[in-house]
Order: sequence, then C-alpha cells, then structure tokens
Amino acid sequence: MAAAQGHLSDGTDGTDGTEGARGPGAGADDAPPGFRAAVRALEEARLRPEIEVEATPAPRRLAPFAYALEAAVVQDGEDLSDGRLVLLHDPAGHDAWKGAFRLVTLVRAELEPEMAADPLLPEVCWSWLTGAFQARGLVHGEASGTVTRASSHHFGGLSARRPASQIEIRASWTPQEGPGGAPDTAGHLTAWSDLLARIAGLPPVAATDASVVSLPQRRGPRPHG
Repeated sequence: MAAAQGHLSDGTDGTDGTEGARGPGAGADDAPPGFRAAVRALEEARLRPEIEVEATPAPRRLAPFAYALEAAVVQDGEDLSDGRLVLLHDPAGHDAWKGAFRLVTLVRAELEPEMAADPLLPEVCWSWLTGAFQARGLVHGEASGTVTRASSHHFGGLSARRPASQIEIRASWTPQEGPGGAPDTAGHLTAWSDLLARIAGLPPVAATDASVVSLPQRRGPRPHG
C-alpha cells in the first residue's frame, strides 16, 4: 500500500514535521482511558472493502499521545488515492484545538486532466470533507486546512510521459467529545474514508452495506515523551 507521506496540518501553524515518529506499539496502559477508547474505536471501525488500512508511526511532538493510520483506496490492484489520519490527545487541553483531541489528515490522489482543469476543484474537494461529516451527523469544530493542486510536465528523455496532476488535502479538526470523554473516532474515520473514496472516484456506499469490513486489530497506542 502506497500511503501518503510528508507533512500534516495540525490546525495551528499549518504544518508539522513527522521526523522522530514512533510506532503505535507498547505503552497503552499509560494512556488516559478516553484516548484508549478513541483508539479502540478506530481499530473496530467498519470500512468499505476497497480501502486498505494499517497502523503507522505517529508524530511524537504534536501531543502527549498520538495514534496514526494510513490508508489507500485500491481497485483492481491500483492505488486510486491514499492518505494518513492522526489522532492527537492532550489531556490538559489545547487552546488552538479548543478541546483535548484533534484529528489531522493528509489525503492525495492523481487526477484526470479534465478534473484537474476545473477552477473550482479546491473548493469542491474541501466540500467533500465537510460534507462527509455532515452526511454522518458528526459534530466538529476549528476545522482548517489547505487544498493544493499540482501538475507535472515532462521534457527531454521523459517527454514521452503524459502530463500528470495531483490533488492534496491537508486538514485538521476537533471532534466533539462524548459523555465518556472520548470522541466518535469510528465515525470520523468512516467519514474520512468517504473522502478517500470520493476523491478516488468511487461511488458512495450505504452505511449499512454488509460488504464493509473491520480494521485488523493492532497493538495499542504509545505515549510520546
């Protein structure tokens, strides 16, 4: 699976480094109950079968606790879109987040030339993200991000290659915490996967479709010191 790599928006200064990342392995017993519940909900979420998901090392400097997933929409052996979703938790709360949890993402996909030429493409892609939340009734706040469109043209020895265009969405938002202190991370992951599928060009799938599958169980989150 070719997952998105690079910088993520943390909702404050727009980017953060992923250097020094740790895996989501040992240390779950030291994490607050709300964070453990949020991670468990991510692991138990049910997604459509075209989406391949796995745990990945999380940034270590953004919050005391972090957990990350990477995903790709794969159809007929081809990656149509890919992305990374990071759950951050600061038990003391975070002024910029206006909450104790934050979700951060990087999503990207190759575009057909006709779609890449659409002047409204950035606005449309951002509406796909916010619309995914609305469609699933998810309450969130402090959403921010960027949509970047890039094109590559080849010359010289590479001139035989077709021009290529790519869209990249970097975003972060604060999920509403539930009565037990944990947000509905399964719902947010599902909405995020809707965005991945939409940007890949897949048709929508009903939330009750029996073909959706659960994430494989992973080891617990790791606190970051």
